[in-house]
This record gives sequence, C-alpha cells and structure tokens, in this order.
Amino acid sequence: MSWVYLALAGVFEIGFATCLKMSEGFTRIWPSLGFLVSSLISLGLLSLAMRTIPLGTAYAVWTGIGAFGTAIVGIVYFGDPMNTPRLVLLFLLISSVVGLKFVSTH
Repeated sequence: MSWVYLALAGVFEIGFATCLKMSEGFTRIWPSLGFLVSSLISLGLLSLAMRTIPLGTAYAVWTGIGAFGTAIVGIVYFGDPMNTPRLVLLFLLISSVVGLKFVSTH
C-alpha cells in the first residue's frame, strides 16, 4: 500500500507545482488554494509511504514522479519546449523511478 501512497503523493506534487504556476505568485485565489490543498495531500501521502519505504527511495521516487509529470504538463499546457534531448532525459528520469521500485527491498 505504501507504493500506492507514494505514487499518489507524486501525482499531487504535479498538482501543486501546476497550481503554483497558475497562481501567478499567489495573486490568484483558486490556484493558490489548489496549491495549498495539493501540497498538504502530497506531503501527507509521502509521510505515510515513508513508514515502510526508505527515505532516499521514497523521496527520489516522489520528486521523480513530480518532475516528470510537471515537465509533461508544462509541455502540453504551458508551451514549454519539447525536443528530442529533453524527451530522452525525461524517459531516463521515469525509467530511474521505475527502477527504484524494482530494486527496493520493501
């Protein structure tokens, strides 16, 4: 169950990073509230996952999911640059996250 918590924590990290962008420096109320709610949920789920998943693994997977997902949201919704080197590196990032799951002893 800890891995489910960790995956969901990563999804909510994508949410809080996206809301942070949309809040325009916390000047827009709904994205600012979305940031607050998403970040609290994300950190709460990360905390639950860390009960059984080692700190380094949990944190690396959490940030990896967040970084990958946020980069994809940036490309799709905010017009961030998309080029072959960037896509290859994102693929390597998510491959590393999946790899950590498989080599984890917990």
